[in-house]
Amino acid sequence: MTLIAKPEPLKPGGHLPAGLPFSEGMAVGNLVLLSGQIGTLPGKLALNNATPEAEFRQVMDNIVTTLAANGMTTKNIVRCLVMLADMQDWETFNKVYVTYFEPPYPARSAFGTSGLAFGARVEVECIAVR
Repeated sequence: MTLIAKPEPLKPGGHLPAGLPFSEGMAVGNLVLLSGQIGTLPGKLALNNATPEAEFRQVMDNIVTTLAANGMTTKNIVRCLVMLADMQDWETFNKVYVTYFEPPYPARSAFGTSGLAFGARVEVECIAVR
């Protein structure tokens, strides 16, 4: 199989600590696949989880940081996948999520899970186009 473009790691946004076994994302041509993000504090593996809202805002801020490091904004996002540890947080997450986008919102799916890394309430991965 011949690839149209060579996959390239994104420039780090600086919010993840070094040494993790994944990049913040990969680009293949104009398609950008962001790794799933949780609400960790910049440079730490500790969650900003004092409240659900704080954690949800942090995960979205982490996505914005990665986008900005690569010359993009949330306007470049075309799809998101939201994984919630508790579907009871659906409404609260949505209230935060919509503050990061303008209509039309990206295509999105969500599901509940029985556990996320570090006990996170949410993980969000996105696809963007440059």
